[in-house]
Order: sequence, then structure tokens, then C-alpha cells
Amino acid sequence: MPIDILMPALSPTMEEGTLAKWHVKKGDAVRSGDVIAEIETDKATMEVEAVDEGVVEEILVPEGTEGVKVNSLIARLSGEGETAAPAPKAEAPKAEAPKAEAAKPAPAPAAAPAPEKAAAFQAPRGPRIFASPLARRIAEQKGVDLAAIQGSGPHGRIIKADVEKAQPASPGASQAKAPAAPAPGAPAAAAAPRQVQSLEQMGIAPGSYDLIPLDGMRKTVARRMTDSFRDVPHFPLTIDLEIDGLLAARTKINAMLEKQGVKVSVNDMVIKAAAVALKQVPEANASYSPEGIAMHHHADVAMAVAVPGGLITPIIRSAELKGLAQIATEAKDLAERARNKKLKPEEFQGGTFSVSNLGMFGIKTFASIINEPQGCILSVGAGEKRPVVRGNELAIATVMSVTLTCDHRVVDGATGARWLTAFKALIEDPITMIV
Repeated sequence: MPIDILMPALSPTMEEGTLAKWHVKKGDAVRSGDVIAEIETDKATMEVEAVDEGVVEEILVPEGTEGVKVNSLIARLSGEGETAAPAPKAEAPKAEAPKAEAAKPAPAPAAAPAPEKAAAFQAPRGPRIFASPLARRIAEQKGVDLAAIQGSGPHGRIIKADVEKAQPASPGASQAKAPAAPAPGAPAAAAAPRQVQSLEQMGIAPGSYDLIPLDGMRKTVARRMTDSFRDVPHFPLTIDLEIDGLLAARTKINAMLEKQGVKVSVNDMVIKAAAVALKQVPEANASYSPEGIAMHHHADVAMAVAVPGGLITPIIRSAELKGLAQIATEAKDLAERARNKKLKPEEFQGGTFSVSNLGMFGIKTFASIINEPQGCILSVGAGEKRPVVRGNELAIATVMSVTLTCDHRVVDGATGARWLTAFKALIEDPITMIV
């Protein structure tokens, strides 16, 4: 009996991914546990192991295909000695890379399906239009209405060749198809989404720029940050910290850890202090949900790491219970694997609090966007020599500005201020964070 291989869900929130690479080909024998493919999500690349044994009968989704929906058919196995039955073609994913499109050229008109079967391969004529990203981009540049095109790709999908043969829509037709305004009194959620203009529509001449397509990570970061900034009622709180004592303590700690090959950074100490402060002010270690406020048992601190194409936040779990050496070792390992897209989902999903540090770039102050469902995110600026007033005298100190962005549904101004007070005490007298 044939065995279907489906696109796996590599995390609870995954809806689609890129089939980056096949490790098998048609006719290969597969045993349970063999690595058969690599799947790329917006945050990591993971290997997929075979669950059953058999012979690869057909690969239905070419490697390099983007936007493959979870649980869609990607390949099929047949048991040894079986006669391979013709396999139905997998449903085309919502988005495909141009590479996958090139592997399946548009069929000649003579090879079109019979009239009685044509409807089964015809793209829906409703709001959802099946078209490749390249076809959509060309259609936007030419002013072509995709709804008026009959696709010649798999399952009636609109591909590049279809758009190139189509004629641009007339201005009148575009106006006729404009979405109607929502009825008075209708809920805001029912309104049509905001239409984003193309660069040409905003006056930027075609050919004056290079367009870099959005990958999965960029799309996810853009969507999550837009949703958070729009939907979460947030506010910033900024405070200055004197860190001469912290820098001196760091020097002594690193001298003690030198033989172990461990080096503690200022950011490692910030993570530790943030975690201890969250235990001292547990109201700040919380998340909003429609069911209520989640009060977290541990301080799982996510640290923002810049990677090619975006940002990812690996997590130091239960940071309040870990020493600086352990935090430094974990942070270095997580950051390295984050840049290589080798993190496991559980290593970057979740977290109760985030730290974003741009001090190494000389940024003095900034405010980050909250990483939902966390209640707060701390933005850390550069430490620099500044004049300070002590009593009635002027002195010089190394000062670092930090900004706490709070979700007002969870952390109000007074709670945020109490957390910053606790954090300031720990940073300015670092011995207190390890006692």
C-alpha cells in the first residue's frame, strides 16, 4: 500500500515552509529514521526523518519550493515489490520559488485537459487567486488583473508566461473592481485591508532599484512587528545606569573564568540582572491573554540576535537560576546556531521577557517593539563617559541608558518603574545579583 509523505509541522505555529533540499530521489530505498529532506521555516532549517520504510515512488514537490502548506502531500513511498500506482499531483502551494516554476513549464495548448476535466484544474474565481510570486510581481508592474487570467500551470495556477501574454487592465476596470467601502456601523475587522501601493505608484521609476524578494523570515518579522505595534498598547520608560562597578566586576569574573575558556559579556550580566529583577517584581514577568494574565514561574529571557535577513530571539531558560558562566556559555552557543539557522523551535519560541542590545553599535537610546506575548522588552544602549552630579559636585561616570517598553494591559507605569528600580540596583551593585 502506498505511503504518503506530508509536509511536517515543525512547530505549533508553523503553517507553511520551504522544502529546501531532498536527500533522496525516485527509486531510493528508505528506512525508518533516514533523513529524507530539509525543511526551512522562517527561523531555522531542520532535517526530516522518514517514519516508515519503502521505496520512493514519486517526489511531488521539488526542492527549493517555497510556501508549502503543512500536511500537503510532498512525496510518496511504495513498499518493496509493489507496483507503483499513478500518484495524484500535490496541490500547488500558495507561493513557489521561481526555481520550482522553471521545473514545471507551462503545458502547450494542445495538451490542455479535456473540457469535462478542466474545472478540476481551474483556479478559484473567488477572492483567492493562485499565482506564483513572480507572476504576481510582473502583474503588478504591468498593471494586469490576475482575476482575468486563466492559469496554465498546475491546478490552473497563474505563472509567469500567463502574465506576460496578458494585456494590462484599463483604468476604468481597475476602478470598477475597487473594494466597496464598509457599511456604516460595521465592525472594523470587516473592513478591507489597507492597500499598499507599489513603488512605481509612489513615483519611483522602474529600473532605478534592485528588488530583493522577501524570504520567510522577513515576512514573519514584518507581520509580527506590525501586529504588535498596532495592537498592543505600549509605552516606554527610560532610565540611566552607572555601570563602573559592573565593568570592574566583569573584569574580575573573566579573570577567574579564563582557564575555563569562558568570557562574560555586559549583555550576559544584563540578562542575569533582568531575570533576578523579574523574580523580585513578578508582576512584570507576565503575559496578556484573552483568558487572563499569565504569571510566569521562571524568567525565560529572550535575547535579540541579528541574523542574515532578519532577527531571531533565542531564549535563556530559567535565567534567574543560572550563574553568569552558564549564561555566557549558553548565550554564545545560541547566538552562533541562530546565525546558522540551526536552532530548534523550542529554543526560540516562548520566553517571558526580551533584551535587545545595540550598545555595541554606539546607539545611546532606543525603544524596541514588544515581542508578543511577552509583557516587556528591554532596550540597552551604549555605555559611555558622561558627567553626573553627586551631591553638589560634578563627576564623571560610565553611564548606560536603558528603555523598558511595556504592554499596558499587563504592566502599568508603576509596575514598570518598580522593575527598573530593582534592575538599576542590581546593575549598579552587581554582587547583589549573585547573592
